[in-house]
Amino acid sequence: MAKENEQKRKLNMKPAIKVQNIVVSADLHATIDLYSLSKNVKEVDYEPEQFPGAIFAVKEPKAKIILFKNGKLICTGTNTEANVKKVLEYTAKVISKYVID
Repeated sequence: MAKENEQKRKLNMKPAIKVQNIVVSADLHATIDLYSLSKNVKEVDYEPEQFPGAIFAVKEPKAKIILFKNGKLICTGTNTEANVKKVLEYTAKVISKYVID
């Protein structure tokens, strides 16, 4: 009887869903000078001997962007679509000075 009550309780539960992290990939269709970007933008960490991408820590809204020389990127750490758009617009603005093409 206790198992039946437990199963009924589980079936009647409604899960609370909360988005914690959105991961987005994008392509800027441009070649980026990651070395110059990392030297001039303190929020960008680039160690090509360890990893081919530069890591851009955006403070507001909080996110991390992994940038690759070929213009592809991965954005992680946001929790709304609006924040993703803000982060990507800010990123494009900052790195526009370091486009090689």
